[in-house]
Amino acid sequence: MGQPHFIVFANEKGGTGKSTTAVHTAIALAASGHKVAALDLDERQRTMTRYLENRSETITRQDKDLPQANYAVLEGRTVDDFNAAIEQLSGDADVVIIDTPGRDDEIAKAAILMANTLVTPMNDSFVDLDLIGQVDPESYKIKRPSFYAELIWQSRTKAASATGRSVDWVVLRNRLQHIDSHNLRRVGAALDELARRVGFRVIPGLSERVIYRELFPQGLTMLDIGEFGDTSLSHVAARQELREMVAGLGIERPAGPALVVNG
Repeated sequence: MGQPHFIVFANEKGGTGKSTTAVHTAIALAASGHKVAALDLDERQRTMTRYLENRSETITRQDKDLPQANYAVLEGRTVDDFNAAIEQLSGDADVVIIDTPGRDDEIAKAAILMANTLVTPMNDSFVDLDLIGQVDPESYKIKRPSFYAELIWQSRTKAASATGRSVDWVVLRNRLQHIDSHNLRRVGAALDELARRVGFRVIPGLSERVIYRELFPQGLTMLDIGEFGDTSLSHVAARQELREMVAGLGIERPAGPALVVNG
């Protein structure tokens, strides 16, 4: 097999839905026929790992044929440990999902350098926007990119110089409000302005829904809607939301048939 496509989920802020979107992306790509590997770099919280462990237990306990990713958590704390884990996971994968911790360290930087697609989830608020751009308090215009945006810019430049490839930086707007508001429009306008200056794409992510938290113990995703029992229009809307998010990432579908997903 050739080099896999690396999708890195990175954000130094916590509580942005990073691990949830990483898991759902991994399962959605597995359902579309990709051979997916997932590496969790947060050896303390292990949210993505726990989610996928719960999924494996559900598959075994209920004897279900659900799409699944090959997964591991990084136990070592050096860049060499990271590279060894990537080499081991990448052998039979065409997509590798990397979930970075909510902190700045050398391993997270190494993961960002490896990215083909870099995904930065953020809640739809100026608190989270401050990570990538500083906003004027009166005009709500972008004053300057933040330290994190400059870090990503430098990493992308370094990767392009070393490998000759570009990095697709995607900012994922999670917890979008369901109704229009001044804040929604202001955050959107500021993101669009910053995207032109720094060079990232903005796509909608996952809304704030209780169902995402309820799915964790069984490791299910919105694509497993046939396993829920009673479903509602809210479930169907969430599943469509997930499909649109994954489509927005623009990962080319593999040759051959996709898995059949319940629902």
